[in-house]
Parts: sequence; C-alpha cells; structure tokens
Amino acid sequence: MAACHTADQVRCTGKIRVLLKGNIMAQQGTLYIISSPSGAGKSSLLNALLSNHNQAGQMQLSVSHTTRATRPGEEHGVHYHFVQVEEFKALIERGDFLEWAEVFGNYYGTSRAAIEACLAKGIDVFLDIDWQGARQIRELMPTKSIFILPPSREELERRLIGRGQDSAEVIAGRMAKAIAEMVHYDEYDYVIINDEFEQALFQLRSIIECQRLEMRHQQQAQQNLLQQLLAE
Repeated sequence: MAACHTADQVRCTGKIRVLLKGNIMAQQGTLYIISSPSGAGKSSLLNALLSNHNQAGQMQLSVSHTTRATRPGEEHGVHYHFVQVEEFKALIERGDFLEWAEVFGNYYGTSRAAIEACLAKGIDVFLDIDWQGARQIRELMPTKSIFILPPSREELERRLIGRGQDSAEVIAGRMAKAIAEMVHYDEYDYVIINDEFEQALFQLRSIIECQRLEMRHQQQAQQNLLQQLLAE
C-alpha cells in the first residue's frame, strides 16, 4: 500500500480504489470527529476499529501534537507528537493547526495539511478531540461527528477509578469535566452509548459504512459504472 507522507502527522497508508472496467478512481475520504468524556471508551473503540476492521487501509487516526507528558506504552509520532510548550506556541503562530485547545493544563493541536493530504487520497481520518475543537473544525471543513456516552455516571466513575492512574482528586475533576462535556452531545451527528463494547463497535462501523454509501460518495466512486448504466 502506498504511504501518505506529509511534514506532520497523520499516520496514513493505502488508498481507496474502485476498479471499474480497468479504470482506477480515488474516492475522497471523510473526516470524522469522535468525542466523549474521559472514561467513556472512545480510545478503546477507535483502537478496535482500526486494528480489526481496517484491512484495506481505508481508515487512519490523526496524530495530534500535545505538550503533556508521555504515558506508559505511548510512542512519539504514533500516539501523539510530544512537544514542548514553546514549540507548540510557535506552531500556533505559524497557523499550522486546524484546531488547538488547552485541556487540563496541556495543549493539543491538529495539523490541517496532514489531514487534507490523507483525505485527498481517500483515507477516512478520525479526530479524537473535544467539543470545543469540534466546533472549530466544523467551521473550516466538512465533517461527520460522533459522540460516545457512558451508560451511567456510576459506570463512568468506575471506569476512571479502574484505570489506577489518577488520584481521587483528579478523578473528581474528570467527573466534573465529563458532566460539562456531555451537555454538548446534541451538537453531533451521531450518538453511541458504550454499554456493551461489541454493540458500540458495531454501531461505529455501521456509521462509517453508511457514510460510504451516501450519494455524493457513490457518485464519485462509481462514476464510470453510473455513466455506463445511464448511457443512451
């Protein structure tokens, strides 16, 4: 599979190609915004989607910049581009970010050029960002957005505690922020309740498959076939 290389930052390989009568056509990818409160299972769902249901290389997760410290198991350039605050602010000044935000005292940002390069090659790109970043991006580019909700506040708190990474004070702060974030669920195109993981994953896959069958995508991908079928 061909690789999509840019100066930044979306891990993308492969192209969506439709073979019709010997002609190869590239289909424009879709930019998906995925948001949820911390602990709702968004990262687990995305990891399962991209690891187990991406054999053709049609989907990629955007790799954002961040100033936060690395966590166990994370790699620079794979999970995030870890940079110092001074470098991040310089990137802001240059206008390199499609969106950026400060969350829990750390900065996060998304490269516009990297995303556009992959979309042009037919890659569906997934942005793991909060509702504030989602608002910024909707003003700049067409998107489909999905909000992941937990089945209850009690379950959300249980998941946060189960990580074993944060103090009680930090968890309390995350719960308060989660409640404030969930208020914005109705700004999104789709909502998934992550109670049963496999069911939530199936729903996420269904949204993507449905989007690929949308009229404008099919007209683009199946152009030659449609011309043949409708020729006088």
